Amino acid sequence: MVVVQRVTIEDILAKFSLLSPYYLKLFSVIIFAAATNAYYSVNYVFAASNTNYRCKYPQCEDAGLPSTLEPTLQEYRCYQLPLTSNNGTCSLRNVDISSKEDLEDCDEFVYEDANSFVGENNLACADWKRTFPGMVHSFGYMIGLLMMGPLADKIGRKKLIILTGTIAALMGLGKSIAQAYWVYLILELVEALFGDTYSCTFMLGVEMVTKANRVSFITLMTASTSIAGILMALIAWAVPYWRYFLRVIYAPSLLFLLFAFLLDESLRWLLIKGRKAEAKDVIVKAANASNIDLSEFDLDSIECEKEVEATNWIDLLKMTFGSKKLVFRFAACVCMWVTGLFNKYTLLINSVELEGNKYINYALTSFSELPASFAIVFLLNRYKRRIPLMFTFLLTGVFCIAQSFVPKGNIILSISLFLVGRFMATISLAIVYLYTSELFPTHTRNTMHALCSSLGRTATLVSSQTPLMMRHLYGLPSILVGGLSLMTGIIVITLPDTADDVLPDTVRQAEAAGAAE
Repeated sequence: MVVVQRVTIEDILAKFSLLSPYYLKLFSVIIFAAATNAYYSVNYVFAASNTNYRCKYPQCEDAGLPSTLEPTLQEYRCYQLPLTSNNGTCSLRNVDISSKEDLEDCDEFVYEDANSFVGENNLACADWKRTFPGMVHSFGYMIGLLMMGPLADKIGRKKLIILTGTIAALMGLGKSIAQAYWVYLILELVEALFGDTYSCTFMLGVEMVTKANRVSFITLMTASTSIAGILMALIAWAVPYWRYFLRVIYAPSLLFLLFAFLLDESLRWLLIKGRKAEAKDVIVKAANASNIDLSEFDLDSIECEKEVEATNWIDLLKMTFGSKKLVFRFAACVCMWVTGLFNKYTLLINSVELEGNKYINYALTSFSELPASFAIVFLLNRYKRRIPLMFTFLLTGVFCIAQSFVPKGNIILSISLFLVGRFMATISLAIVYLYTSELFPTHTRNTMHALCSSLGRTATLVSSQTPLMMRHLYGLPSILVGGLSLMTGIIVITLPDTADDVLPDTVRQAEAAGAAE
């Protein structure tokens, strides 16, 4: 009896080192895609940054009036103030104001930076319009997630990366020449809907490495977005004019067109689609580039799984939601995603609103992700899932609430607490991403993960508006982050630890998660 040796794609990939020439080239391309996506998601914090302004007094502008009001008069900057006379000239000092009711609304303004996004679009006294692009981007990204996932499964990872990267480049460059505020918003929405390269790039990378190397790949991706955030802050500092800034960060994305020659399709996607010959060509090219000998027998023996059509997909989803345990875990996961994403974007966006240099603050906030990406590996291997997740949520809450009560002027203490909170928030969100995939059965795992993530993105709609809260209470965003984190940390206590479990295939196996504790 002849025994046919079965060779899996894992067996083939295990022959390659992550430091082999092929993987170094692949990771360079993937890091570029991940880094540019980091530019896309929150560049509005610099492009649409705040600037001071005051009412324009045509009869007095030649008198050398300052372009900003004194701190005590900032709340009246949308009104025409009764100017005082200083040796026969107009003055904004010692203005006597009895009540706002006695003041007339201003209809023309002077901006400290007339070339800013706020100045060019005349957004004085409409602060919500300054932060609204962030809400538009968050909404578009939330909807886009539900479209891009199925599209990647249908047309392939490589094609979608090229498509989304190119769309993002064109929309971003379009924003840099937009002459109307509403045009800018439309371009922002289209970019968010169809320009997300990260999700597909992440999936391709995970599918091109072995199971043992996935943690290393995730660390690499997290580190690359951290470095990209630092670079974006430095670019914004060096190129402060918002139109030039957008051109500098988006122009390199036109290189995505070259990915047609530089990037290979996911091997696992090719195999599950039955395109074994194309998969073999990619493997041979990788082997030749890395001086690895592969036998023709191994290549011909690679298992080519058939794609299973989920004819009863709705029934399978009903089975998942028919379990009370899984419904509770789904609700808990949505809470964790809401909190995790709210924490990430609120802390990142509001870093530019802290005391001190906004560019340095943003760079330091992005840098905090770098050590967090390496700490994740240690924590998960040492303390499994639930304990690190619970404590990072709780510690995020403690440090952020503490930061909100630091008096103004204590810049070092305030920023230090803020950065530690951001460090903990980065770890908790990364664990949530992994933990969610371990809680649900195979036949609905991707759907449940995408649903949790999409519902969680509703939090980013709120986080984009949190800079406005600081006008009313300086520490309010940190208080919200802290409160949500403390509540979510308590919820985590009720969930099972899945570190010692194999991934469940059925609802019954998923319900038994944590039984090994």
